[in-house]
Amino acid sequence: MAVELPENLKQSKPLSTTEEAVYLWILVTAEQLKAETVDLFKQRDLTAPQYNVLRILRGAGDAGLCGREIGDRMITRDSDITRMLDRLESRGLIRRERQTDDRRIVLAFISKAGLATLAELDKPIVAWHKNRLAHLSENEMKTLTRLLRKVLKDG
Repeated sequence: MAVELPENLKQSKPLSTTEEAVYLWILVTAEQLKAETVDLFKQRDLTAPQYNVLRILRGAGDAGLCGREIGDRMITRDSDITRMLDRLESRGLIRRERQTDDRRIVLAFISKAGLATLAELDKPIVAWHKNRLAHLSENEMKTLTRLLRKVLKDG
């Protein structure tokens, strides 16, 4: 079965497998979606990974998280979480506290300014999601989610 490829790849020869075509579609789609959100984050002087950190810390609430735990929850792996946390802290978007019972542990917490920044982005991000996926039915979105989960789970 021949699978149509994204036009921007300008592939003149057919791929050897359907799996390769599916893989390329996933990569091209992810890159396109990522590129479309860059401007939303730039408006708040954030990168996508920084936005992800703020969302993770908002979800952690008052418990906070150490850098390793944040790294484990990241969508894209960043090898230098500490430096990213330094930048977010210098901007007042997060705060860090060294634990008194174990001084080796430093927890990060989202600040009021970080929460306000996320609050400013929440509606535009939701609107972007809705607009970008408006042409898919609820069933199609569920099917897509199920298939992507299956790719990750069984891979």
